[in-house]
Amino acid sequence: MKFENTEVFNLANAIRGMRNPLESWEKSDSGDFTLYRRNHVEAYMYRIGEKDMELAQRLIKAGSEHRKFMRQIFVSVDITAPLYWWKEFDTYKLGTTANSTSTMHKLASTPITKECFEIDDFDERLNMIDDQHLGVRVSQWIDDLEQLRQKYMHTGNKAYWKELIRWLPEGWLQTRTVTLNYENIYNMINQRENHKLKEWSEDFINWAKTLSYADSLLFI
Repeated sequence: MKFENTEVFNLANAIRGMRNPLESWEKSDSGDFTLYRRNHVEAYMYRIGEKDMELAQRLIKAGSEHRKFMRQIFVSVDITAPLYWWKEFDTYKLGTTANSTSTMHKLASTPITKECFEIDDFDERLNMIDDQHLGVRVSQWIDDLEQLRQKYMHTGNKAYWKELIRWLPEGWLQTRTVTLNYENIYNMINQRENHKLKEWSEDFINWAKTLSYADSLLFI
């Protein structure tokens, strides 16, 4: 499972809007600071001040109806994950958008190998599916899928393509460009941090910890 091209944006606007209900903008202590100066070029980074962070954390702990600013901190990321993980991710519909690579259109375009599946914690000792005492190795399953793909490519017969779609395992990796917000991520952390799938409890959680102000806004 991979997380690539992560970008956090709209942090400054979210923090400013956080103070709208009480019109307490004059108390804000956040703003840009100079990250570096080089060859007459300056780079800036937005920093949340102590007073704004204190208010943000109070609102987060007060409940979802009070931490609306979290819905305005946006994150874009490319996630490559198995279908069984995407099936659980898809339960988070509100505030998320995803644009995926197409299994329907591109499945047959490249060879099907073990690397096309989630194998990060694959255990060779479990590499056996017992069906009425007939040992069917996972590698043989992958070979059979590849043979279906080749038959479809050679003949153009859509029956082979349909069988390929029908028997594609849940471990198939799919990449999606996802846009979500800190409220989504906050809820995912609280609901999935101790999930039995390592894709949630390790991979997703470790990625979430890399986000801007993760310790102060997401893991509190």
